[in-house]
Amino acid sequence: MAVLEVSGLTKRYPGVTALDGVDLEVQPGEVHVLIGENGAGKSTMVRCLSGIEPPDAGTMTLHGQPYQPASAADGLKAGIRVVHQELALLPNLSVAENLFLHRLPRRAGVVDRATLDRAARELLTEVGLDLSPRTPVERLGIAQMQLVEIAKALSGQCRLLIMDEPTATLTPKETGRLFEILRRLTETGVAVIYISHHLEEIFEIGDRVTVLRNGKHIDTRDVTSLTTAELVRSMVGRDLAHEFPPVRARPQGDELLRVTNLRVTPAAPPLSLTVRAGEVVGVAGLVNSGRTEAMRAIFGADRAATGRIELRGRPIRLRHPRTAVQAGMSFLTEDRKAQGLVLDLPIAANMSLASLPAISRFGLLNRAAEAAAATALAQKLRVASRGVRQHVRALSGGNQQKVVLGRWLAADTDLLIVDEPTRGIDVGARYEIHQLLLDLADAGKGLLVVSSDLPELLGICDRIIVFSRGAIAGEVPRAEFDAERVLNLAYSGYLKGVSA
Repeated sequence: MAVLEVSGLTKRYPGVTALDGVDLEVQPGEVHVLIGENGAGKSTMVRCLSGIEPPDAGTMTLHGQPYQPASAADGLKAGIRVVHQELALLPNLSVAENLFLHRLPRRAGVVDRATLDRAARELLTEVGLDLSPRTPVERLGIAQMQLVEIAKALSGQCRLLIMDEPTATLTPKETGRLFEILRRLTETGVAVIYISHHLEEIFEIGDRVTVLRNGKHIDTRDVTSLTTAELVRSMVGRDLAHEFPPVRARPQGDELLRVTNLRVTPAAPPLSLTVRAGEVVGVAGLVNSGRTEAMRAIFGADRAATGRIELRGRPIRLRHPRTAVQAGMSFLTEDRKAQGLVLDLPIAANMSLASLPAISRFGLLNRAAEAAAATALAQKLRVASRGVRQHVRALSGGNQQKVVLGRWLAADTDLLIVDEPTRGIDVGARYEIHQLLLDLADAGKGLLVVSSDLPELLGICDRIIVFSRGAIAGEVPRAEFDAERVLNLAYSGYLKGVSA
């Protein structure tokens, strides 16, 4: 008997049909991969299955019984656990409190902290996360939060586990750990719906794959019967010959950015790096390697302890991101939801936030100019929406990412720092964003690209700087690109003093 059967599922929003008569069947012990471009209907399917939103038509059965959840609580009671693409942790609570939020162990009417910590440590160990259960979530990096979300999903009785882009910020080692957990779960009969834009993961962990396009069911096949090219063709409706655009040889311009002896904290090792005009510099490293912290300090989002930053040969003091933008720098953050977007503002307002002087006169915003500029950018980036007046909260994760990128394109700065630029973005849109980044480099911009996706860095960068334990462990020029060499550098700071 199937764990889940969906027939004719339909969900409409004003002006768009997100799901159009979709069928889906998931068997016990199966990893059923759900793929499609951004806007294909994957996230809407998850919301319907978990009870967050009701479908407009269609039927669902769970273990042969009618399933009509009226709320997310109904989904939880039915044994459905979801790891959402957009994290839903409470930042002011501890890791342990987030893991057991609705069932905190109590003794004599008060929370039993010892029992709570012990249970939390077991879950954190399960996902390979080494930190105190009492750590406030607001102190965690995005990848650590992702692992906490996964641990949270594993904390209760689970019959169907739905994972939406669970490895978007994880390193290969952490991804391997997650796959081990999934294999153990499926051996006990738990069914998994796995959503990912990383095609190599589909072939490694998936049993069957269902493709959605424009809200419709396109195909369901055994993974072993498919090739990557066939998957991409089903998703985008066209052939995509290469995963990455060709990196053209381009002349390197003058030195654009020089960072000398930057210390993120007084006790941190000093960091020095350079970026030339027309150069794409990759930034690699494990979770907690210090790569994002360094980029935030360079941009002025966090105050550095010491160091010197020069842009086009002139020293600049960055005490606030506004100063960085005025100096000619921009920063696409890794956490678009919490740090990159104002979710309750429309697309046009979000895209114009960094370039308001250009569309204002005498301090008054020109709404028509804002809408025209945003419309042009939305078309260039292929943002799937009902128009630039639509609130970004209603967009898919990938389209939200495009809005953030559009903001910095509108600002037209000389140096772009992009942290996880294609996190949660489908294969077709990834190619377009990679092409856009390379076009910016061709136009003389300098780029620092931080990514947990090593093939992405190897595919588009001119050289890669590798962080390990807060320090720069080394750098690799394009002519010497090798995944093993980069990973060895990334692990080097953690292996000192460890014998073979």
